[in-house]
Amino acid sequence: MNKITSLFKIQYPIIQGGMIWNSGYKLASAVSNAGGLGLIGAGSMYPDVLREHIQKCKKATGKPFGVNVPMLYPNIEEIMNIIVEENVKIVFTSAGNPKTWTSFLKEKGITVVHVVSSSKFALKAQEAGVDAVVAEGFEAGGHNGREETTTLTLIPMVKNSITIPLIAAGGIATGKGMLAAMILGADGVQMGSRFAASAESSAHDSFKQKIVEMQEGETHVTLKELAPVRLIKNKFFHDIQELYTKSPSVDDLKTLLGRARAKRGMFEGDLEEGELEIGQIAGLIDEIKPVKQIIADIISEFESAKKEIPSL
Repeated sequence: MNKITSLFKIQYPIIQGGMIWNSGYKLASAVSNAGGLGLIGAGSMYPDVLREHIQKCKKATGKPFGVNVPMLYPNIEEIMNIIVEENVKIVFTSAGNPKTWTSFLKEKGITVVHVVSSSKFALKAQEAGVDAVVAEGFEAGGHNGREETTTLTLIPMVKNSITIPLIAAGGIATGKGMLAAMILGADGVQMGSRFAASAESSAHDSFKQKIVEMQEGETHVTLKELAPVRLIKNKFFHDIQELYTKSPSVDDLKTLLGRARAKRGMFEGDLEEGELEIGQIAGLIDEIKPVKQIIADIISEFESAKKEIPSL
């Protein structure tokens, strides 16, 4: 047992990222059943859909699971009330001020974790009363921190700044990566890209196959004027880059982005016009596997790597 397994009452200190269009109840329950902590990604769900996924997740697993909530969500109050009504005991918040909802959730007996991209925000999250933080490096897929701090640098800096449990994220998909993060000071890890390419992910099969085909250097962070996001370099990405040559306004970028672009790419499988969010670590992911096998492989590699350290 360590701080993370004790906090969440799970077997392994592995958390599955609550990714939009990837993290439905099938993925969350599979991760929890395999000994990690599964998260339902509320960011791509209408309130009634989220309630349905929570209820189905309860039926699919008797183990702890949680919900990831981007706090910029337009129906945030309704989402939080559903979480309380459905008796969800773990909430990961992101993309907002942790002070806004932490007290409300903790008063209901809910464990709260906040995602940060810097030591400054980690300290603010601790001061807001969260139970743990996820420190996510710039390697991560999807929406990213403006600080552009990599995981290798971020984790020890955050560790020096806080006293609450620390979860590392960004560029971690293997047992060796998990061990490296924990040597740097993390108490556990959060993995997104590795679980996006799982049999139970709700992503489209075409997107999953694209992940395993990815090579080094085929993702890039863009749209920093809106919210920095790491994308696969497809036609949509190159359209963004072409627009940048014309010194676009924020409205120009919003017009190009349009609505439901991420759904079109990751959930519906449009690999050209869709927004395809994935981390740099995709270059190391070469197979779509069931969650149970993914976690078993990670733990096996983690334990083997630990034994190798004395020989370094």
